[in-house]
Amino acid sequence: MIRWLLDTDHVTLLGQGHQQLQQRIATTAPDEVAVSPMTIEEVYRGRLAYLARSLPPAQRVQGYANLVLSIRFFEPFPIVPYALTSEDEFQRLRGLRIRIGTMDLRIAATALAHNLIVLTRNRRDFGQVPNLTIEDWTV
Repeated sequence: MIRWLLDTDHVTLLGQGHQQLQQRIATTAPDEVAVSPMTIEEVYRGRLAYLARSLPPAQRVQGYANLVLSIRFFEPFPIVPYALTSEDEFQRLRGLRIRIGTMDLRIAATALAHNLIVLTRNRRDFGQVPNLTIEDWTV
């Protein structure tokens, strides 16, 4: 049963080999830590923006290799859907005029709609969301 939702910063650190985070994920049941479509979108947008640049051949080859690595990275994780309940929660939070980025607000809304804990280092933004539980597995 899914309990935690990875924020993009934790995904990035996992991809960079952050040891403490990798160990914590490894000791957690595979179906307990999930990702959101927004996190996948953020990672893919970054990879695609890099590939859209004018690049020397070796960097372009590496850029495509990194895109493939990102696709494979997400395979083991369940994906929490951005459902109508998530959108309703997003709209409610927007009505509160919480001043954080749209993608972070959607991630928070998804976590609230599914009663999940967000794994993030970004306490400054996610900490503004009422009733949202956050944890940082990098400390």
